[in-house]
Amino acid sequence: MANRDFYEILSVGRTATNDEIKKAYRQMAMKYHPDRNPGDTEAEDKFKEASEAYSILADPEKRKIYDQYGHDGLRMGGRSSGDFFSESVFSDFEDILGGFFGFGSSRSRGGGRRPRRGRDVGMEISLTMEEAYHGVEKEIEVQKEINCDTCDGSGSEPGKPPEACRQCGGTGSVRRNQGFFSIATSCPVCNGAGKVVKHPCVKCNGRGRVHENRKIKVSFPAGINTGNKMRVAHEGEGGLNGGPSGDLYLIIQLEEDDRFEREENNLIYHLDITFAQAALGDEIKIQTFYGTEKIKIHPETQSGKIIRIKGKGFKNVNGWGKGDLMVILGVVTPVKLSKQEKALFKELRQIEMSKVRDSSGAREKIYN
Repeated sequence: MANRDFYEILSVGRTATNDEIKKAYRQMAMKYHPDRNPGDTEAEDKFKEASEAYSILADPEKRKIYDQYGHDGLRMGGRSSGDFFSESVFSDFEDILGGFFGFGSSRSRGGGRRPRRGRDVGMEISLTMEEAYHGVEKEIEVQKEINCDTCDGSGSEPGKPPEACRQCGGTGSVRRNQGFFSIATSCPVCNGAGKVVKHPCVKCNGRGRVHENRKIKVSFPAGINTGNKMRVAHEGEGGLNGGPSGDLYLIIQLEEDDRFEREENNLIYHLDITFAQAALGDEIKIQTFYGTEKIKIHPETQSGKIIRIKGKGFKNVNGWGKGDLMVILGVVTPVKLSKQEKALFKELRQIEMSKVRDSSGAREKIYN
């Protein structure tokens, strides 16, 4: 990183103003910040590279040296630009990032840490197909971490508040010199909080956080389907330092049903009928999620025929309209025939054979 042009890294010209440099860095930081790209080492490298460039170009003295002497000027004292911009880049620039767009665990200017939003929580929720058809309100239990109500998140025993850190004087940061530069880093004693807990809270053991199992009621709309996500605001983990709670995200999974299937918003029902019903027609009642439905089977119906009943499927969870009830007919071959049934089928076969003709007059070969 030390040999690449800092202006090129931030995509600004050499005459760029401080505001233009700050804007360019903010855009890159928002895109490549590790909080937004967890586990992405390439994004982390780009963030560090952009932060290094900003650390030079945003400081008038450093920029002047860089403009006159380039990277060689920054190597005075035997150190490269990368040396004074160490691996502590993430803590060094928390204040810059927090000042720009308010995320991360930045220190406030007066010491301590800024309010920080709690983490989001994700859960998978199973619903029956009938619950998804009508919509349902369910009570669910959420496991999350919140601020300790005994110490109000401070981690310190009530009546004995945290003390100012002696190492940093309560500022949350310490300064170290590298060459002719002075860089502020998070205090290693208080981790940038500016305060030290001397009397830990008994309930949370000084963490300031406790686990909570909370029951909440959630209304699931009619038509919801597998893979749909629902956001429940402020039901995630509690915020830090007075920050807001995160959100709860529910991922829907529909259970299989013994009678019905679902295809998009259509409700699928497989109905078995006999030879007689297929040949002569019939009217059959089936029980659905919305009540009894009469299915009219016309004479000479073939196996696989689909009877569509408009508007009896699932609601469109994202708008107007409903799917259909699709009844798929299957003609079932009877088994374990009684003597009477066998006699009737033999008689039927004789009738069918009399209808079979070929050019030579043979009539029974298809049955042999």
